[in-house]
Amino acid sequence: MSLVAIGINHKTATVDLREKVAFSPDKIHDAMKSLASRTRSGEAVIVSTCNRTELYCNNANEADIIEWLEEYHELSHEEVAACIYQHRGQSAVNHLMRVASGLDSLVLGEPQILGQVKQAFVKAKEAGTVALTIDKLFQNTFSVAKKVRTETEIGAAAVSVAFAAVSMAKHIFSSLAATRVLLIGAGETIELVARHLKDNGVQSIVVANRTLERAQAMCEEFTATAIMLEQIPDFLAKADIVISSTASPLPILGKGMVEKALKQRRHQPMLLVDIAVPRDIEAEVGELDDAFLYTVDDLHSIIEQNMASRKEAAEQAELITEEQSYQFMEWMRSLESVDSIREYRSQSMAIKNELVERALNKLAQGGDNEQVLQELANRLTNRLIHAPTQALTTASRRGDLNTIGQLRTALGLDKD
Repeated sequence: MSLVAIGINHKTATVDLREKVAFSPDKIHDAMKSLASRTRSGEAVIVSTCNRTELYCNNANEADIIEWLEEYHELSHEEVAACIYQHRGQSAVNHLMRVASGLDSLVLGEPQILGQVKQAFVKAKEAGTVALTIDKLFQNTFSVAKKVRTETEIGAAAVSVAFAAVSMAKHIFSSLAATRVLLIGAGETIELVARHLKDNGVQSIVVANRTLERAQAMCEEFTATAIMLEQIPDFLAKADIVISSTASPLPILGKGMVEKALKQRRHQPMLLVDIAVPRDIEAEVGELDDAFLYTVDDLHSIIEQNMASRKEAAEQAELITEEQSYQFMEWMRSLESVDSIREYRSQSMAIKNELVERALNKLAQGGDNEQVLQELANRLTNRLIHAPTQALTTASRRGDLNTIGQLRTALGLDKD
């Protein structure tokens, strides 16, 4: 049995080619069925994200899988050949484990890829392209990814601006669950901030944006309140945390507005994180007592330190995936031995049944009991030792001492 992984990713291909080989959600079910038909085991999983498209198959030929990918997306071999990578056996297992653990991601250690791999596996099960080997592979992979998360610090340090902003808030407030948050802007970065806040138990979020419709669309997902930028002064005093990221050319929060809000709060501290360029919050706000202002530059210095920390953790994670991929291959080899043992036993039982039936027939025809029994023993012995005798003879003629030694051990001749 052999496992195969074929793919392209952000390291090997341009966005243009990655888009061409991606599989849309509405077509991936049929695509996996089609891909599985190119394997001898009928097992295949397709992992398709914005940064990678990877095909995992059991009992497949790499060239056949690449040809299928080219045919499916109507691409020439030249377009694909320079960007594709191939893994077989333990290398394929280790690659999948590294991918799921975030070791092969654009952002080292990012957690989203694990969910995407899990989703691909679920779709493959729905398509009926998962059997024993692929099922075991992916279940083991999920366990390994969890092991990497719990036994290393690869996911502990913030390496995105949104994550760093929320992590900073967690350091200042003992618990984010009871905090009230004002988000200014409704772009992708603020949406990521809102997602991290929700993951940390924040219940009260207000989103202020220039257009109310965009803010409302985002608020539906996070059960938040949408307001216009002009309404910020009415909500600012209630906010424990303010995180801003807009495209405004001029500051949205000035020193006077924040100072007034702090008085209304009876000087209860307020964390302000400005991740906009140019700034959304006047630098002078940082001069106010009880106002803790951080800029995108502060966050980037944290991110740089954290990336170094993640790289150290990644070295530990690599050792985990290497060890676990080896153990998985040991399991696969044990399957092969189980199949061989089953086949050998079945063959031996067939010989026994054949010769016993022949002996019973002779007895039924009045044959001598002792003679029939002796003949049965001789024939059975000769049939069972025929193949080992042939193997020993062939190895002896070739002078293959290694094979002779293995055969003697297998036959119980060298018991030590």
